[in-house]
Amino acid sequence: MRVELKRKAGEMMSHIPFGYTIQNGRAVVNEEEAVKIEKLFEAYLSGLSLSEAAQKAGIKRYHTSVARMLADKRYVEDKFYPPIISKDTFEKAQLERRKRAEALGRIFEHKGNEKKCMNFRFYASMPDKLYDDLFQQAEYAYSLIRSEVISDGNQECYGNSCP
Repeated sequence: MRVELKRKAGEMMSHIPFGYTIQNGRAVVNEEEAVKIEKLFEAYLSGLSLSEAAQKAGIKRYHTSVARMLADKRYVEDKFYPPIISKDTFEKAQLERRKRAEALGRIFEHKGNEKKCMNFRFYASMPDKLYDDLFQQAEYAYSLIRSEVISDGNQECYGNSCP
């Protein structure tokens, strides 16, 4: 597997996407790899899995890397990288990825009426007892903590009883 890095003055190093090389400080399309990118998108859109599409295109990557390649907008539009595939092909691939993810139950979206967080209140009184054993002291201190969850105006108490 090939990993190339680029560095400009004052910038952090980053990965150069498959299909490109850097020449004289500019991104240039690697024609041999660009053909593989186009084949990858075609194979995926024809119904092949990520791994099968990569294998058919001649790209030796794991399926997670292939998924990132299919989602990489730099192949379509970027200020630094010239386009390799058409915007239409890219959008079709994104729709296909979403469709497959939904079919497998991998899209989890909030419906809007769900509670996104719970409010908690914690109370603790000052310890009356002191123990020589630190573990015993900690156990005692934790026993003094009272908490409550507030949801829709109702109070649910946990631990010791709430005030």
